[in-house]
Amino acid sequence: MSKSLFYCSTLPPSTQVALKCAGYETVDDLTGLSAETLSKELGINIADSQALITATQAPNGMPLSQSVASLSRRNIMKCNYPAVNKILGGGLPRGHILEISGPPGSFKESLVSDFVRIFVEADEQVIFVDMQNMTSPEAIHGSLQRLASHYNRDLIYYARLHTLPDLLIFMHNLLSELRPTTGLLILNSISFPFSSHPDLPPSKRTASLENIRQTLLQACVSKNLTIVTTSQMATKMLNPDGSAATFDTGAKAVMMPQLGPTYLPSGRSYRLIIVLDSRTAGALRLLSSPSGQQRQDDSRQENYVLAHS
Repeated sequence: MSKSLFYCSTLPPSTQVALKCAGYETVDDLTGLSAETLSKELGINIADSQALITATQAPNGMPLSQSVASLSRRNIMKCNYPAVNKILGGGLPRGHILEISGPPGSFKESLVSDFVRIFVEADEQVIFVDMQNMTSPEAIHGSLQRLASHYNRDLIYYARLHTLPDLLIFMHNLLSELRPTTGLLILNSISFPFSSHPDLPPSKRTASLENIRQTLLQACVSKNLTIVTTSQMATKMLNPDGSAATFDTGAKAVMMPQLGPTYLPSGRSYRLIIVLDSRTAGALRLLSSPSGQQRQDDSRQENYVLAHS
């Protein structure tokens, strides 16, 4: 298996981010590329691109920045919902983001609990941020008592945030607060702080979403953090060609995640919509993924039936 570029301890964070945005993840991805090509694609100077090539061609061995504990971690997280694993291409890769959107009554909360289970069973810390009073520490532990074969209650850190300033402060401090054992971040109802500030100027909204995107990208790339977010749904108007429209000019209305894709780093994110047919059946639609473009069709869809408890 090819070594990840992001375990090369000599790479500065800015270069790591540029690599991720350009779609490079492993040492093999750089094989055969010239310094001039990398310089142009990453927007860095020739000297830095040559240093990058030299660093990634170093003799094999355990990188000093990679702990023994990290070597034993699973790289693909498979949940207890086969349709979810299938539409994600086998599971959720570590160090990536999954946005789950769906109407009330969908199983998005149960899916979040299952990802929490995966990490606590592996003795990894989970940070659970609730932004709409949708759950509580007692409810989380109650769910894990039913789902997990074993877990340590101290592995779950619960935080409740309600305002946009609270969320932005949390994101500002996130990277410095992460521990080596932190494996998963849950951002539950991340759209709520924005919907509770309807008077927020568009420029400040855009800047806030961009700040969140940059923090999430750095957490995934430099900390190998896996992130799951949940979002409310909203009605979006589209033109016949699929582009955004207004209620006056739109040709059709669709239900889409409320925040849109701006806060998510495209090279690391999966956007999943749960479509209900009944309380126990429906379809999963993959709106976008790291390897694909934003979709408005149903080309990636999986039907699901929930097992009766």
